[in-house]
Amino acid sequence: MKKQLKISGGILVLILLLSAAGQGRAAEEDKVSGEAAVSILSAYIWRGQELSRFSPVIQPSATIAYRGFSVNLWGNLDTRPYSTGTDGHSSNLSETDATISYTHTFGMVSVGAGYIYYGLNALTPGGADPLDSQEIFAVVSVNTLLSPTLTLYKEIDHYHQWYALLSVSHTFALHEKVGLKLAGSVSYLKSEDASTYPKFDGNSLATNDPFNNFHDATLAVSLPVSVMKRLTVTPVLTYVFPLSNDAKYEMRARGLAGTALPSDRDATYLYGGVTASFTF
Repeated sequence: MKKQLKISGGILVLILLLSAAGQGRAAEEDKVSGEAAVSILSAYIWRGQELSRFSPVIQPSATIAYRGFSVNLWGNLDTRPYSTGTDGHSSNLSETDATISYTHTFGMVSVGAGYIYYGLNALTPGGADPLDSQEIFAVVSVNTLLSPTLTLYKEIDHYHQWYALLSVSHTFALHEKVGLKLAGSVSYLKSEDASTYPKFDGNSLATNDPFNNFHDATLAVSLPVSVMKRLTVTPVLTYVFPLSNDAKYEMRARGLAGTALPSDRDATYLYGGVTASFTF
């Protein structure tokens, strides 16, 4: 009888502990969390496109999250917009993005979806502002070795394209406050409209065909340092290169170098900087 009472008492204690843990996790999930960050980088390269030239950029970001939902605002400030020969000045704020997303976790697998609005300004003094862009996206990631993540973006406004991105990463603990993170990604871009996103020929001149091929790849190494409990400072170095000749011709065509021939522009980029992030 005493043995049964001990077992019953032990089970009761275990149930109470599990219940308290569950309530603790639920309370944590119900809390509003967020992050404020700012990056200072030597260049702004986005999906293989050179969006700044010989000038550091400042990229502030703010995120609020609650029960799987998150809202993010992100901007790019070009400290010296690239001049193509005029003395005018474009806006230093070349881009402002707003993202709304939802993520849910099923064991080791996380799935999510969201919407991005890209507010775009001219990249060069005297240049015309490009049309703003809108995308929807879906993402799947697995909490296992290398944390593989597949994201599929669909532009729904002006540029009519699909962009698939497969990324992996791993962080090695060098110290209780210092890590070494290695990351890489590959992408595929499929345009549905040659007038807004064409394929380019060997001279980096637009053709009448839409782009449909492997696009850009990235390799990045960073060193996250936990300065304080909620403050992390992360130096980063990133290399970007094309995955196909079509991508090389296209990346050169969209480059900002003031050369006589588009084919003389860059198709690979090495840039770096530092990010400071504060979580709450």
